[in-house]
Amino acid sequence: MGNRNSRLLKAALLTCLVTILCSYLTAKQAEQAPSGNDAWIRVAVNSVVVPVVVRDAQGRAIGGMQQEDFQVLDNNKIHAILGFSVQRRTYIASNVAGPNTASISPSMTMRPILVPRRFIVFLFDDMHLEPSDLLEAKKVTAKMIGSSLSDTDMALVTSFSGASSGLTRDHANLLEAIASLKMQTLYRHAGRECPDVSYYQGNLIVNQHNAQAFEAAVDDAMICAQLKDGRSVAEAMASQAARRAVAIGDQDVHVTLGFMKNLVRKMGTLPGERTVVLISPGFLTVSPQAMTEESQVLDAAAESNVTINAMDARGLYSTELDASQLGSNSVRDLTTSDTAQNYSSAMTSSEGVMSSLADGTGGTYFHNSNDLEEGFLRLAAAPEYVYLLEISLENVKQDGTYHRLKVKLDKDGLKVQSRRGYFAPKREKGKK
Repeated sequence: MGNRNSRLLKAALLTCLVTILCSYLTAKQAEQAPSGNDAWIRVAVNSVVVPVVVRDAQGRAIGGMQQEDFQVLDNNKIHAILGFSVQRRTYIASNVAGPNTASISPSMTMRPILVPRRFIVFLFDDMHLEPSDLLEAKKVTAKMIGSSLSDTDMALVTSFSGASSGLTRDHANLLEAIASLKMQTLYRHAGRECPDVSYYQGNLIVNQHNAQAFEAAVDDAMICAQLKDGRSVAEAMASQAARRAVAIGDQDVHVTLGFMKNLVRKMGTLPGERTVVLISPGFLTVSPQAMTEESQVLDAAAESNVTINAMDARGLYSTELDASQLGSNSVRDLTTSDTAQNYSSAMTSSEGVMSSLADGTGGTYFHNSNDLEEGFLRLAAAPEYVYLLEISLENVKQDGTYHRLKVKLDKDGLKVQSRRGYFAPKREKGKK
């Protein structure tokens, strides 16, 4: 019976096929609270969980903090901490022996069954990475897989376009999945339209009614369409291009964040430690809807006890626009044009979601460095201690507004990483 159970466990771990993430737990197991050191908090509509990591000067996560050591500020006002727990993550290799080992022949070699205690998802952003950056990220990941995974770890290589290795211990499967990754162009800014309006500039025009951004688009339309006296036509072209850029960009972010939310929710059914390593250049979350969906990812990660580590695969990058990236724009003075300024601002703003997801789940954001190997090793490990602070929303006005959070620690010389905010629930229609 013991050997039969062992074979069933192996089969469940190694052959389960899942679209996004392979999960071998039954629904009943998923509903039960984890045992041991695994903290478990259900995110309810009337509360928000704020994961917090405390690090020393060397960047090491430290334990020993108590609830009274923390203070949560909600829109700069002190908010009472409703619940407090500590999640301590340890790596344990378990050797499971069957109950009838005495009846087994001494000549047989017994191989221990390694029960996974850590699950790592390497999530490649093939929707936004440039070909050269994706290629470098693939090389580094393939090189570092062996040194970052132990025999008890299970891993998954996946991407926003849906590529997947399946959850496995087999490094060959992981490497094959990495090698197959390719840049996707579904929502990517092509830069061949007239006028060429990016998602960032389109948001300035459509949602923020920025006159300077609109005038820049009109000027570009006049040039690329060779309109000498047709300003009204150029204005119509600029408005249409801006709306199109916003529609495509909003859909892109919706799909991207929706994928992440589903991913971390599925990971909640796995036992042990759960980590996502997001390999991306970042992407813009400029609309209220995008900010709401980003907050939902953080809610799902808190409920599922998932840490999101992020690596900017661009390394040290330039925010200056060169002629090859101009598209239909003329070769104007690139250092002073609005196009170049928008490009620079968009490059910088796209980092925000990376740091927000990492800080909001107790993870690490590795950026501004070309040493991707070092970053990979750092991100493959989750912090040993994560503090989960739960705050009540019962006295928060139900208006759907964004609330900024800040966690303070009553200790000197320590750095606090925590969730940056949440959206208040909206009152249902028909209810007072």
